[in-house]
Amino acid sequence: MTSTSAVSTALAPYGWDEAWADAFAPHAAGGLLPGRVVRVDRGQCDVVTADGIVRADTEFVVPRDPMKVVCTGDWVAVDPGGDPRYVRAYLPRRTAFVRSTSSKRSDGQILAANVDHAVVAVSLAVDLDLGRIERFLALAWESGAQPVVVLTKADLVPDPVTLAHLVQDVETSAPGVPVLTVSALHGEGLDVLVALVGSGTSVLLGQSGAGKSTLANALVGADVMDVRAARDVDGKGRHTTTTRNLLALPSGGVLIDTPGLRGVGLYDAEGGVGQVFSEIEELAERCRFHDCAHETEPDCAVRSAVESGELPHRRLESYRKLVRENQWIVAKTDARVRAELRRDWRRKGAEGRAAMEIKRGRRM
Repeated sequence: MTSTSAVSTALAPYGWDEAWADAFAPHAAGGLLPGRVVRVDRGQCDVVTADGIVRADTEFVVPRDPMKVVCTGDWVAVDPGGDPRYVRAYLPRRTAFVRSTSSKRSDGQILAANVDHAVVAVSLAVDLDLGRIERFLALAWESGAQPVVVLTKADLVPDPVTLAHLVQDVETSAPGVPVLTVSALHGEGLDVLVALVGSGTSVLLGQSGAGKSTLANALVGADVMDVRAARDVDGKGRHTTTTRNLLALPSGGVLIDTPGLRGVGLYDAEGGVGQVFSEIEELAERCRFHDCAHETEPDCAVRSAVESGELPHRRLESYRKLVRENQWIVAKTDARVRAELRRDWRRKGAEGRAAMEIKRGRRM
């Protein structure tokens, strides 16, 4: 049996602490071994333990529920020996980064567990997609992690004035979120990022070609991730990272690198959307109606802010899009929400027809 002190020494670099030890106590009493999942692949996972990296099967952990499968970042209880070895349970997650699946079902897919920082990598080699950044941030806030936006490949924008404008655009779209500029190729800006992710667990997110693998290599200080050049035309690259990998950083902290994400669907992220668009939520409190949709209602403070230039119209459109998408996802599993949406659609339809009748009457 591995001693408690040996477990603490071996697993501390991966985030093990007294709280995790307390949570694991019932499993320890059963003779199971604690460890953290560093990689999952086709029903099996690599787990770092006090005895080193072990390969374990996950079939005992409710594999049919996408939200309950073992995930990179999980703390698990593993058989102390045997061939094959099995993960018997995972500890309750402190945080979880979840997106909706690409299927037509309303399932969620968990991408990383027990994350403190969600690092959203965005390439400056192509035009900024502020809407996509807002989408990533909504999921990040909803996960319980602190989001960080890292603008990669900053060396491709040599003009400091242009770079400052790009940073300002992202900061406007990411209230309360640190926005860093980094050139991993030249080591510029890495010191600030290293300090930020130097404690806790960080997950690295972004589209393929955003420079995540290069950034991961720079943070780890070694070529642990395969890197391939992105196309000059659109900045896209092949998925050089095909699994989620957990890496201990030499300066402290843990990094989970993820494959490039083409689809980033919301999954019950109402709170996250509200956090990303906090200025709209604050303005909405001054609207005449508490359920104002910010469309045709009188005395709408949100629309007034758009008309005065205080709020960019793009922000309002992005907010509406994410709110609608999130409502649709939630409605697929919640009958009450479905009924509310139907009533809202009928009300809006009636208002639209009434408005058309008024217009027709004026023309006659």
